[in-house]
Amino acid sequence: MASVYTLSVIAAWYFSNIGVILLNKYLLSVYGFRYPIFLTMMHMVMCAFLSMTVRASGIVPKQAIKGRKHAIKIAVLAVVFVASVVGGNISLRFIPVSFNQAIGATTPFFTALLSLFIMRHKESTQTYMTLIPIVLGIMIASKAEPLFHPVGFVACFSATFARALKSVLQGLLLTSDNEKLDSLNLLMYMSPVALFVLVASANIMEPDAFGVFYQNCLDSPQFFFTLTLNCVLAFSVNLTNFLVTKCTSPLTLQVLGNAKGAVAVVVSIILFRNPVSGIGMVGYGITIAGVVAYSEAKKRGKEAAAKRMGRGASSGVLELLGNEGEADRQRSGSKLSQMA
Repeated sequence: MASVYTLSVIAAWYFSNIGVILLNKYLLSVYGFRYPIFLTMMHMVMCAFLSMTVRASGIVPKQAIKGRKHAIKIAVLAVVFVASVVGGNISLRFIPVSFNQAIGATTPFFTALLSLFIMRHKESTQTYMTLIPIVLGIMIASKAEPLFHPVGFVACFSATFARALKSVLQGLLLTSDNEKLDSLNLLMYMSPVALFVLVASANIMEPDAFGVFYQNCLDSPQFFFTLTLNCVLAFSVNLTNFLVTKCTSPLTLQVLGNAKGAVAVVVSIILFRNPVSGIGMVGYGITIAGVVAYSEAKKRGKEAAAKRMGRGASSGVLELLGNEGEADRQRSGSKLSQMA
């Protein structure tokens, strides 16, 4: 029964992730609603409302903010999170989902470099070697992409960088056990800050979006339904991400995410019929292979570190026992000398 539940959660996570990407592409590119900041703002409105509802229902444990400093850290993460989502949505206006996912697969490259320069965390040589096919593959895919657009390319790369930065900052800022938050609680606390930034940005950069949104809802109930479904799926991504991690592990989530990107590429090509080149698919395949190798190298690095810690603990115990034995011998010798 547990395996059926786990598979159901994974299926829901896949559907949510791929669904929100495809609907973003449909609304921003095919339908012609060219307001990515406003669309992201609508996502956050739904995420704020539903995350508070789910938290009140007791499905997820309640976690509180631990003071002003903790709140500032969450606000910083919220701004970076907004940059990553808006950048990804802007890119979908100009490039196909397949190319968007190919660029997004380079997240480990930025994560490894940012961890090195910000957190001074060094990976193994083998892990850094896996970054070569990740970058090489996307270079090949970019050169062979029939629908390459410089604005979409820069926006997607910026979003990928921001996504990696959020991951690194989250590990750096929310370091103590008291400050760590699960994905849903973190989303709920980030939502107000994200909404403030998005509303201000939409008013400045997309002032027509509010009027166009209202008119589209009046003219087409289908638009309203599609946008609402899109917003619900945006929240579902975070909910199912939390549930998948709870049912499996963060490493399993990473592996499933690699496969999800490939599935999204195939589905988007079938639905939107965007042209792809054989060389481009080879490049994307090289990138995915590099990401899989990166995950394996990270896994082996963690296992090796755990073994070293285990050996260190064992040697520490033996040394302690040896010291205690030596102390016992010294005490015995002292007593014998006193008896003599």
